[in-house]
Amino acid sequence: MDVLRRLLNRIRSPNRAFSIPLPAQTPALPVEPVSPRVLMIVHNPPVESEGGRRLTEIFGWNDPERLARQYIADLEQASGGYVRYRIVERIDADWFPPKIDGFRYTGAQYVAAWRSRRMYEPDRIDYEAQVAAFDLIGRYERGDMEEVWFFAFPYAGDYESTMVGRGAFWCNSPPVPNTDHCSGRFVIMAFNYERDVDCMLENFGHRVESIMSRVFARHPPEQNLWDVFIRYDKTHPGQAHCGNVHFAPNSERDYDWGNPRPVISYCDDWLTFPDMPGRPRWVDCREWGGGDMRLHHLWWLNHLPRVGGETFGVRNNWWSYVIDPNLVS
Repeated sequence: MDVLRRLLNRIRSPNRAFSIPLPAQTPALPVEPVSPRVLMIVHNPPVESEGGRRLTEIFGWNDPERLARQYIADLEQASGGYVRYRIVERIDADWFPPKIDGFRYTGAQYVAAWRSRRMYEPDRIDYEAQVAAFDLIGRYERGDMEEVWFFAFPYAGDYESTMVGRGAFWCNSPPVPNTDHCSGRFVIMAFNYERDVDCMLENFGHRVESIMSRVFARHPPEQNLWDVFIRYDKTHPGQAHCGNVHFAPNSERDYDWGNPRPVISYCDDWLTFPDMPGRPRWVDCREWGGGDMRLHHLWWLNHLPRVGGETFGVRNNWWSYVIDPNLVS
């Protein structure tokens, strides 16, 4: 009864859960959609010892083209139509990329390693070699693309996302070194085609977390709206908002997206941002798909603000920073 009483008191006093006074706002205007140009690079080599079949055929893994189409559709939906990715070029790179120490699988070596689950170490890919091999900085400077997507096999050694260029910063991984000669910044996403689009959205979600943490890094606590957005009940009892990629508003541990426990959340405030009326309600896993990873990530991404104007010197369209890291100071 004491727990219930405390929760009810918080419902009656919503300002306790959201104490940041927002400045006066003009009516929020819609934002124009963007269509980032993507270079798609697929490492899906044929293996001679397996009759020339590609890795996706040998192991029954996903078709990269299908994954890309679903990912594009999901992000357009989650962003309310703001992000409309366009793949402007696809490169089928029929080889195994080099590791950081120069090792490169042969087809037969990789198939044997995967079947025995004895993969080569160190696993990390040589990102500088990849940037050079595909002339990524040259392509970016010429305006051929604004983002790169690598599709590869398990244990290719890629980070989920990383950043290239002058002033590049942490994007769920360290930036690619020795790329400061690039006049701007761009993101390389890496997707494992053994897995489905839910994991691709997870990669994107961690990119969001990294970039938005950077956007608000210099703000005082009383103006850090990102820290409010990612609150969940375990860390802020009775004051949950949207949580983060791994923790839904009611999660008690990593990846606990199917928790049926009801909690108070202010998640709806973010659908009307920057108007935040401070109206909590009870939520549970039915809101975000009952444990379905993809549905949770779509729900979470859909709550990111995406309207015109600024609050505390930050655009009310948070998606703009995630898509274009050059906007981040």
